This record gives sequence, C-alpha cells and structure tokens, in this order.
Amino acid sequence: MALTPAPFGSALPSGWDAHVHVFDSAAPARAGHYQPVHRPLADIEALAAAHGVGHLVLVQPSVYGTDNRVLLDALAQTPGRHRGVVVLDVGVPDAELDRMHALGVRGVRFNLVSPVGNGPEAMKALAPRLAERGWHVQWYANPGDLATIAQLHQGSAVACVLDHLAGLHTLLPGQDLAWQGLTRLAGQGAWVKLSGWYRLLASAPYGLLHPAITRVAAQMGERLVWGSDWPHTFFASGALPSYASVWEPVVNALGHGAALRIRDAGARLYA
Repeated sequence: MALTPAPFGSALPSGWDAHVHVFDSAAPARAGHYQPVHRPLADIEALAAAHGVGHLVLVQPSVYGTDNRVLLDALAQTPGRHRGVVVLDVGVPDAELDRMHALGVRGVRFNLVSPVGNGPEAMKALAPRLAERGWHVQWYANPGDLATIAQLHQGSAVACVLDHLAGLHTLLPGQDLAWQGLTRLAGQGAWVKLSGWYRLLASAPYGLLHPAITRVAAQMGERLVWGSDWPHTFFASGALPSYASVWEPVVNALGHGAALRIRDAGARLYA
C-alpha cells in the first residue's frame, strides 16, 4: 500500500522518515569511497511531504567521515523540524556537542560495515558525554555483531538504535545466534530502524523480508521507526527506487495501522 499524499496547503505532515542522507557535491568526500551526487535537503523535504512525512532524520554518511558540516548546515535551514545523527571524533569539544544538540542532533552513528566507520572503542569513549545529553548510539552492523553490541550496552545509560533491520538479511537462518543477540538488545530497550531493504539481499517488492520484519516487530514492540534510506546510495543515480516502494514492505508485513504508528514513532525517539 502506497503512502497517502498530503493535501496541498495542509499543515506539516506528522510522519517521520528516520534515515535519510543529504549530499553537497562541493563538499570534500573521502578518497576511495563513492562520490555522492548532489542531493540537498529541499529535494527530500518535498518528496517526503508529498507522502505524509514532515520530519526527517539526517544521518551522517560514511563518505564525509567526521566532517558533519553538510548535515549541520541542513538542520540549520529549518530549525526544530528535523533531527540529526552524526559521526564524531572522540576528542570533540563539549561546546561542539552542545551546538549540535541545539541544531537537532540526537545520536551518534557507529559503523561496523564500512571500513571507515567508528567502532566499539570510540563508542565507549564517547558514551558518558552522549548520556549527559540524552543522545543515543546508532549502529550500522552485521548480524554477527549483535551479541557484541548487546554486551557494549549492558548497563549503559545510552540507548541503542540498530540500522536497517539490524542487518537481518534474507539468507540468515531462523535459528542463527544473531536472533539471540537481538532478543538481548530488545530486553535492554533497543530500537530498530525498518529501512535499507535492498541492503539485506532482497529486491522489490521485498516480500522475502516480511517474515523478518514481523519477527523483529514482535520482539521490539513499540520501539520501531521507519526510514527510506534516501537517496539510496546503493543504486545508480538514475535508477533510484520510488519513495513509496520502500515504505510498502512495512504496511504489507505489519498492516496499515501499525505502519502508521511506526512512522510517527520518531517523535518519541528523536524528541
């Protein structure tokens, strides 16, 4: 089922897209990584609003490393409307963290998939200062990392958010130990982003992922958010999936009412 377009002239839609990236073709990108196409905030704002989504979570892409200027500049364009998840050096000054918080940053991304991402040691070093500000830790990880992440968050005051269905791809056996790791994380209060379907060995319309989506939803309860993963760096710039096509798996797997609640849950996680 497709998203319902918002009526022209209506108030800002309540829905949240909890995983998008913005790119500035003039900004320096890391050598040896993909070279992003220019994708400004205005493009995704217009696309999302036409489908009932008025709030975005801008996630720092690995291609920019710890240089968060593109993301922070985008947040400053519409104060209070959107939120951000950044990537940090462990030595970042407290004053910079406070400035980021004022702009709308609410989390820090740690990437165990990309070779240029921050990992567990950086998380442990930053965690006390993140907890002081009520920020969370967002993990882009493989299924085999879930047990390690659960251990890192044991007794931690910092909430955990797992990107892209926690990496639980279509070829993962139903009895894989990763599911035990997810169960442990669920007990610790972790959240999961329903996003990045094409990163999970699936193709549109992603029906092969419905069992995993349903199982994750049963474990996580109300701690689910949805993200489009726009602008879909997995694809060539001229072959991007439609916005509706990456929303429909949530509706088809969980039902329309549950899907809408998930789409609105960003208001709680990113308050």
